[in-house]
Amino acid sequence: MKHIKVLMSGLPGKMALACAELFAREPEFSLLPVSLTGPGVPEKTVSVGDAELSLSPPETHRQMLGDLKKEHESFIVVDYTHPSAVNENAKLYTDLGVPFVMGTTGGDRKKLLEQVEGSGVPAVIAPNMAREIVGFTAMMKYAAKHFPGLFEGYSMTLVESHQKGKADTSGTAKAMVEYFNRMGVAFDVEEIEKIRDPEVQKTRLGVPEEHLSGHGWHTYTLRSPDKTVLFSFTHNVNGREVYARGTAEAVRFLAGRVARGDAARVYSMIDVLEKA
Repeated sequence: MKHIKVLMSGLPGKMALACAELFAREPEFSLLPVSLTGPGVPEKTVSVGDAELSLSPPETHRQMLGDLKKEHESFIVVDYTHPSAVNENAKLYTDLGVPFVMGTTGGDRKKLLEQVEGSGVPAVIAPNMAREIVGFTAMMKYAAKHFPGLFEGYSMTLVESHQKGKADTSGTAKAMVEYFNRMGVAFDVEEIEKIRDPEVQKTRLGVPEEHLSGHGWHTYTLRSPDKTVLFSFTHNVNGREVYARGTAEAVRFLAGRVARGDAARVYSMIDVLEKA
């Protein structure tokens, strides 16, 4: 069986590690023995399953990727780094012609898409890799397109809670705001309540203690102008496994497109779900 070769970008970060561990244990994947890491990371290596991966600091990324391209016929980069690195990393991957899955949120998303479109490099770029949540947001996108003004005049609150280390506002929450705007709700992204305090997460929301370091809880509450109608949509995820599984699905999808020689473009997780 021909393995799908994967290079992780973002170790020793927790999301990158969750993905690396999945790729290491699934027989269809082959995890390359190096990871691109960020500035100031003190570790030189990281253990993933039975393997020891060396960490490549930013100043060596271009050389490292170039060497790997010469050594391997093809591989896919999976990026779970930091919002501040999104655009720089995407430029590196497109400059060197390496297909990639961008799971990192944040950065300049408009610029990100512009960087990849027309570069000749295929990529899966999504603010959320959990297929179930992607399906839920797709339903909301459908409603926004076909039922504009559905919630005209309704007020909304949006609370999103993630582990303390998540620097940016949830990309999924931002996308949902856009869909509710199209359905007539006057709500701005700046109004999203972003909770990162573990004590508040535990006492107010009820996030289990063992998942304070890795969770994604979202609640969207809508009220009619006269307060007689209430809608509430909630999706709570504990742990990172659901995102790692979705990322693996995105890698399979992208590897298939590369193997068939499909036209290079930016794919979303909706594409992955529809064509998997």
